[in-house]
Amino acid sequence: MTCRRGVAIALLAGLSCVIAIAAAARNEGSMGNRIRFEHVGLNVADPVKAAQWYVDHLGMKILREGPAPANARFVSDADGSMMFEFYHNPPDAVPDYASMDPLVLHIAFFVDDVDAARTRLIAAGATTVGEATTTPTGDRIAMLRDPWGLAIQFVRRADPMLPHKQAD
Repeated sequence: MTCRRGVAIALLAGLSCVIAIAAAARNEGSMGNRIRFEHVGLNVADPVKAAQWYVDHLGMKILREGPAPANARFVSDADGSMMFEFYHNPPDAVPDYASMDPLVLHIAFFVDDVDAARTRLIAAGATTVGEATTTPTGDRIAMLRDPWGLAIQFVRRADPMLPHKQAD
């Protein structure tokens, strides 16, 4: 029995090592480098005004600014946990975000109070896309459009998917 128990413990230890190595490999990506989200780029007509609106009304901060004609603005949330880039690429058409179904493209923000965020953004020039709703799983969601037509979603998850600090 002792020998079998020792073999079992050794096998479990070896399996734990294999699992740890596999997990590390998944986190490093296919080229042996760590891969993690950095930003999503959005071609807009006026990146300077768009970025400033997100700073003024969503508490974002501009991390980097680029020169004309692109006028790129890298905008981050207050925690630095997400970032996107507003830029203008003159040779390419700016997508008609206002005509897109918000389920095709939207920027989703975690908020403690969906209804308060929705009300505040409407006062700041956002337009509504339906009413705020609660899903069958208990998530509270509201969809709006920023002044340039880009869809914005506010969400408070009943069961958070990421490690956000939610107010109690």
